[in-house]
Amino acid sequence: MSYAKSIIDDIFGGIRPAARALNKPASTIQGWYEAGTIPQKHWTDIMAMATQFGHKLSADNFFDATDSTAAMTRQQPSSETPLVPEMHGYSFDKPHCLSIPDFHRVDIENLLELGTRYLDLSVQKSPREGPLRGKTLINLFFENSTRTEKSFELAGKRLGADVISMNIGSSSVKKGETLLDTATTLNAMNPDLLVVRHGASGAPALLAQKVSCSVINAGDGMHAHPTQALLDALTLRQAVGNIDGLRIAICGDILHSRVARSNVQLLNMLGADVRLIAPPTLMPIGAQRWGADIFHDMKTGLEGCDVVMMLRLQLERMNGAFVPSKREYFHYHGLTREKLAFAKPDARVMHPGPMNRGVEISSDVADDSNISLITRQVEAGVAMRMAIL
Repeated sequence: MSYAKSIIDDIFGGIRPAARALNKPASTIQGWYEAGTIPQKHWTDIMAMATQFGHKLSADNFFDATDSTAAMTRQQPSSETPLVPEMHGYSFDKPHCLSIPDFHRVDIENLLELGTRYLDLSVQKSPREGPLRGKTLINLFFENSTRTEKSFELAGKRLGADVISMNIGSSSVKKGETLLDTATTLNAMNPDLLVVRHGASGAPALLAQKVSCSVINAGDGMHAHPTQALLDALTLRQAVGNIDGLRIAICGDILHSRVARSNVQLLNMLGADVRLIAPPTLMPIGAQRWGADIFHDMKTGLEGCDVVMMLRLQLERMNGAFVPSKREYFHYHGLTREKLAFAKPDARVMHPGPMNRGVEISSDVADDSNISLITRQVEAGVAMRMAIL
């Protein structure tokens, strides 16, 4: 995913010249450069400015060349298409699922389409030929989890795999065994899939270098949670349709959130206009380079938003006073009916869970099925993780 680099370098001559030409901060252009993608809301301005530099751009230039080729050659699935990653005549060759930038746009589209088919419970509970029959999946969760661990366990079983969920509390890890020694031990058992959640950023990527099976990142430190971002995208597609052009606000503890990081990357790739809303103490340094607009006030940040994605206040990761109190945090940054009124009248609400009711979201908003997609996110979790597996 590197089309942004070619546009910035080849057309404008680098980050700083592009910043001057587009009247943007250099840090914003650098964010696009590092991410490899450019938010869709800026495409028109870039295409217009490119003509002044003697270049003609179209929307096709805002996709990786590999994506464009694959998108043109893939075929639409028929009702007889088997539920395997090679659907559409497109060979999915990624050995691991570690972070969103590892994937091309066409990879994401195929995963979401496969996830859509698994949302059908009759298909989900009776997958044709059990594509993972004879395979072994090990869930290795060093951090607590309900939704992610159980959905991977259920997804593996519905695909026919033998699923082992390790109890870290009673494993050799508690006796002092290192992560790499645990990986070596598990690798000797010849698993096919290893789903890892760890408190240290980069732990799944390290394991992927040391084992011979596929590794799926189920959340590492404050770095990434790619499967959550994918299930959120699947939920949105089912609820509101095309994500392209939606204005989506991600609100709350951005600083400690791996979900926020992965969602910004994926939503930018799918053409959404992303906003980040948090008090200054919970906004990461350098967030302005993520390709999202930054706000500290809920009223201005939520204006005109189609979707409001709330995040949990992660007190377990905080070493210090990031907010004066939970009560004051809820008053200024918790989602209530009054604050939601600043968004569009038909705005939908999301939350990856677990929720702290009365801290980042009120119960009457979270439990209103007319606006809340929270339960549907859980439902999409099993289908999306079946697709990923």
